[in-house]
Amino acid sequence: MNDGEQGAEPPARPKRADARRNKETLLDAAAAIFVTAGVEAPVRDIAAKAGVGTATIYRHFPTRADLIIAVYRHQVDACAEAGPALLAEGPTPHAALGRWIDLFVDFLVTKHGLAAVLQSDNAGFEALHDYFLDRLVPVCARLLDAAAASGEIRSGLQAYELMRGVGNLCIGAHGDPRYDPRRLAQLLVAGLHRQH
Repeated sequence: MNDGEQGAEPPARPKRADARRNKETLLDAAAAIFVTAGVEAPVRDIAAKAGVGTATIYRHFPTRADLIIAVYRHQVDACAEAGPALLAEGPTPHAALGRWIDLFVDFLVTKHGLAAVLQSDNAGFEALHDYFLDRLVPVCARLLDAAAASGEIRSGLQAYELMRGVGNLCIGAHGDPRYDPRRLAQLLVAGLHRQH
């Protein structure tokens, strides 16, 4: 050891794969519960869906805000990672865009509930919103560019505009069981398709 290393902290060990999976299972369960019951849903419901005890949730997420922020980031990451995968495995870029928009709508329906809680901490909310834009706008742009390059949609569509439009379709989804934002988003994406 040289003098520059004295007193240095050992590098943090990466989480074990099973610990990461367990945390992801908790986050997926929380997101699913939040979609159906809102962000104030009892922790015991989340624990039951994840197949763990409530103490496990509190060990990972000491406060509800910690859990909400983690769910938000987890969903952003999942949506961002899905874009390239859908593009690689989809039958066409337009089909991949449609499937990604479905995932984006699911995220947004959850996000609106999360946003209401998180806005009380404006600085934290702004940081999460920036994270959302930084991660998802490039993914949507890549899907739009691929669909335009294949001739399925016209070129020049802006990812931010499409995402904002889809977001506006999702507002109020919790308040009216007769309203299905996913169906309207699918109509929007179908309307982008060029007729040959």
